[in-house]
Amino acid sequence: MGLTGKAVLILAIVLAVVLFTLTIWCWPRLARRSAPAVVGRVGMLLATQVAVFATVGLLANNSFLFYGSWADLFGRKQELGVVTDHAAGTLAAKNIVRVGTQRPDVPGGARPAVGGRIDKVVIAGRHSGIESSAYVYLPPEYFQEAFARRKFPAVVVLTGYPGTSENLIKGLRYPRTALDRVKAGRAQPMILVMLRPTLAPPRDTECVDIKGGPKTETFFAQDLPRAISAEYRVGKRARNWGIIGNSTGGYCALKIGLHHPGRYTASAGLSAYYKAAEDPTTGDLFHGDESARRRADLLWTLDNRPQPDSSFLVTSSRHGESNYADTRRFLAKVKQPAQVSSIVLDSGGHNFNTWRREIPAALEWLSSRLSES
Repeated sequence: MGLTGKAVLILAIVLAVVLFTLTIWCWPRLARRSAPAVVGRVGMLLATQVAVFATVGLLANNSFLFYGSWADLFGRKQELGVVTDHAAGTLAAKNIVRVGTQRPDVPGGARPAVGGRIDKVVIAGRHSGIESSAYVYLPPEYFQEAFARRKFPAVVVLTGYPGTSENLIKGLRYPRTALDRVKAGRAQPMILVMLRPTLAPPRDTECVDIKGGPKTETFFAQDLPRAISAEYRVGKRARNWGIIGNSTGGYCALKIGLHHPGRYTASAGLSAYYKAAEDPTTGDLFHGDESARRRADLLWTLDNRPQPDSSFLVTSSRHGESNYADTRRFLAKVKQPAQVSSIVLDSGGHNFNTWRREIPAALEWLSSRLSES
């Protein structure tokens, strides 16, 4: 009986109704002032309330998919995600300003040549007109003499909505995971540019260039890579750049990669959806422009536009994720010259625990597709 299954929910509802009915039925007998009667009343009320709260919790979890399984709920360690391939046969430095640095939460983090460094920067987009803060993780090799003349591949890392950039460091542990993968010989050193896709908070722009509004897509496709390449030792070609995100950030990563293969050669969407959301948090994204709305539908784009010479990674869970069916459709629609890979877990909800199981394999996948020069 899975956590998100109908059987568990029906059982919880039935139990709540039965306990409520029993409480009403037995209340006259428990109305006396004796100790057993008082204990009985407390017990019946407590049991009924627990059953009601459990029912409400299950309903909320089924709606928002916070947890995909009992193991997910109780935080038990589960297997890491495994990538399955589905392939057939210049801006001036003033446009980015470093406003601070911090130590990565890794062994030897006090020494950049051992643990790397995290810069907090502010990027002013020349073409988009957007200004956004971001965190830039520089791997230890960036500070080592042996790599002094080397450029590094870069990966843009996006949160969901309305997440904060700090969640990528503390909650999802991107810098620590990247360092561990390099030490294990599973990935090359990469620069991580970590920020949220919400560049006009509190509005969720879905990484769309909105008519008369924020040009979020332009920021990620043009301004951000150019500013980072001007300040750090990062190449300017598509093969030097990847992009990854979770939830809304995952949709944005796939969208930017699909529409801008000349900028990003590899894109990964963790628990992504495949069509721009339109709700009170987004406002009117398209202003009646149906061509723009269709373009923001990734499945439509794969069917109706030339496939890019790029690589895509998508993730889902057979139990606990609402995007499983659409993810399978995305996998089926990607054709050569594009390539697609997937991570599919047996169970996992729309939460940090699930994404932490997928990030190690996703970073290895990105590393294998990016070049330093």
